[in-house]
Amino acid sequence: MRIFTASLATETNTFSPLPTSRATFEETFYAPPGTHPDDVTLCTAPLFVARRRAAQEGFDLIEGSCFWAEPSGTVDRKSYEAMRDEILDQLRAAMPLDGVLMGFHGALVVAGLDDAEGDVLDHVRQIVGPTCVIGCEYDPHVHLTEKRVRLADVSILFKEYPHVDVVPRAQELVTLVLKTIRGEIKPVCSLYDPRMIDFFPTTTEPMRSFVDKMMALEGKDEVLSVSLAHGFMHADTPDMGTRVLVITNDAKPHGDALAQTLGEEVFEGRGRWCAPVLTLDEALDQVLAHQGGLAILAEPADNAGGGAASDNTMTLHALIARGAQRVAVAPVWDAQAVGFCHAAGLGAAISLRFGGKASAGSGDPVDADVTVIGLAHDAIQMFGDAKVPLGNAAAVRIGGGDGGGIDVILIEKRTQALGLGLFTELGLDPAAYQALVLKSAQHFAGAFGPLASLIVRAETGGACPTQPQSHPYKSVKRPIWPLDEQVAGKALI
Repeated sequence: MRIFTASLATETNTFSPLPTSRATFEETFYAPPGTHPDDVTLCTAPLFVARRRAAQEGFDLIEGSCFWAEPSGTVDRKSYEAMRDEILDQLRAAMPLDGVLMGFHGALVVAGLDDAEGDVLDHVRQIVGPTCVIGCEYDPHVHLTEKRVRLADVSILFKEYPHVDVVPRAQELVTLVLKTIRGEIKPVCSLYDPRMIDFFPTTTEPMRSFVDKMMALEGKDEVLSVSLAHGFMHADTPDMGTRVLVITNDAKPHGDALAQTLGEEVFEGRGRWCAPVLTLDEALDQVLAHQGGLAILAEPADNAGGGAASDNTMTLHALIARGAQRVAVAPVWDAQAVGFCHAAGLGAAISLRFGGKASAGSGDPVDADVTVIGLAHDAIQMFGDAKVPLGNAAAVRIGGGDGGGIDVILIEKRTQALGLGLFTELGLDPAAYQALVLKSAQHFAGAFGPLASLIVRAETGGACPTQPQSHPYKSVKRPIWPLDEQVAGKALI
């Protein structure tokens, strides 16, 4: 048995001011054949799992190139085609094949091409033929198009948000692909579209119970897999939105009915899957008055994981105006400011301008007298089992005295708040603050959530507003809730 695996992944925010090219991918993560580390990353879990399964079960695994870019703006066509064709050339050289495993994010948008993953799979299918088994793993913030579902035999999405189940879902994918190759199962897909856009954090109710329900359905009544595509609202593509995918073992009528039932349940709960997002003033009132332990204010709108710059200063200016104490803001992407701090040295008192650089949506920069309270070279934070580089990093304090002041974590490599290393690499204890302001939508909850007794989300400045109505969509298929009130769900496959 011969199986090929590769990965081409990013999450494209078509409203982001940050351009994306091949260089953007290579600066974040690029592993040509023979160079992929023996570690898992967000979108190379199929390779990571298949490598171990090949050693255990004796099949041949051919590893192709893997690309990942930190979420940003639309990918330029020439860069995309060069990366795609690099993988396709490797695929041709690996023929004949029994199976292909692709690691995608699922929301890669290219200039002039909305469904990049569907395009990749179209080319893959043409090369490998109709009988080769194709399996794909996706992030739930995916544009789950009919084209890509039809072209693959098995499509598996992470169920958890934050994405702590990347490896378990890859294990399921590899298992189902191997069983299909061996003729033990015949996967058949059912795809339902409830016509909606929403936000689905899985650490809290009611989403926690819905995820548990999906998992309980698997393995019974010929159900092989159940996935909820959350969709990615910060992309203006025709197929953006929520969808339900059910894969059965040659039991399509049952899969169709189950996909529709689950899709209708998701639509029934629209607008209630997540706690309301507050105004910035409302959120600050709550976290600064909170006395029962650590409070967290999340900034989804400036989430680098959604394509924002992570240098918006709206919250920082508000905290300074309020004279906040024992509060930390993390992370602010500003490589130049990090360089100034490293040049000044630990303990230095300097005048520093930081933030507010990427675009008009980043706000005005902060000009403040700060003390450098932490420095780190080649810092990392952990996201589950994956190491996420921060580059050089610095922590600065605005104000101080007995109350502490406002601490700001500055990083060289743009990323969101994921792990405690964002603080501990700089010698800081995140639990020692009254409040943390974290630039993230939900992924912070895995590491920071257990420390907090209060978590609120605020609408601030940035390229990822929490309300879909804030985006000037032109390509999204209408009607769709909440842009439209009168909508009707439908079966797609």
